[in-house]
Amino acid sequence: MVRFVCLMICVLIGNGLAPGQGSHARATAKVSIVSWTPSRLMNGSPCLFQVGPGVELKSLTGYWLGHTLSFEPNTSHASWTALAGIGLETKPGIYFLQLQGETVQAQSFTARRVVRIGHALYPSITLQVPSEFTAPPPEIEKRIEEERDFKNRIFETISPTRLWSGSFTAPVETAITDRFGTQRNLNGVLKSVHQGLDFRARTGTPVAAANSGKVVVSRSLFGEGSCVMIDHGQGLLTIYMHLSEFKVHEGDTVTSGQIVGLSGGTGRATAPHLHMGVRWQGVYLDPASLFRLRLPAA
Repeated sequence: MVRFVCLMICVLIGNGLAPGQGSHARATAKVSIVSWTPSRLMNGSPCLFQVGPGVELKSLTGYWLGHTLSFEPNTSHASWTALAGIGLETKPGIYFLQLQGETVQAQSFTARRVVRIGHALYPSITLQVPSEFTAPPPEIEKRIEEERDFKNRIFETISPTRLWSGSFTAPVETAITDRFGTQRNLNGVLKSVHQGLDFRARTGTPVAAANSGKVVVSRSLFGEGSCVMIDHGQGLLTIYMHLSEFKVHEGDTVTSGQIVGLSGGTGRATAPHLHMGVRWQGVYLDPASLFRLRLPAA
């Protein structure tokens, strides 16, 4: 379901006034249509914004919850779309989507839309895991810290250009055993919030890329185990954990549905399964919600 809203925008046109008199004048306001899907936005949810600016634009950028959105036009430039997200920690309330662009006549385009975000409820579970996962020895702590720095460098170098095309799909065709947002109490202590989906997957189950992109990680990590990360562009990354075997290398370009590895139980896992995460510009999003989005092809 898509929500449509009319939005008043302004096109600023240079009027040739002398310095001190203002360098721009405001033209007659036009009507812009802004829509988003899903129609009800919640914390932890990915979303797609679509803008019909009412004027012909050469470029369009969005500002949303402290993030920069890269809008892309359709073939006729009649509408522009951008993939975005809402962090799990975002409080319910009223927020703004700020738009800024340039028309084909080199005039400034600005607009702002009020967007309401609701609150999603997430479950809580208790797990018993080996003590080295909740209180690792010093040598393991050092490895964890080094890997955290490595992952942060990867996250900071995600491509700003779009690499994905069309809708995202699940990496395996098996049941989901644990959902995004679950509070995890490990050995009686709240240690984390589950930032992905767990799929039932016996060791050796083929794992497919959810969409096209570039492999930026294909290596063993302490918590993630044998792990593949794919950069889909525009700040979007998918993560496939606990693999038993790699089928791709770092730097490879992959297509949607391509096998990137085989499932397993490596890393911090109590049994063989596949954990898939979705990360967008520093926040984790619900993969199941991403699968439901109908996204445009490149």
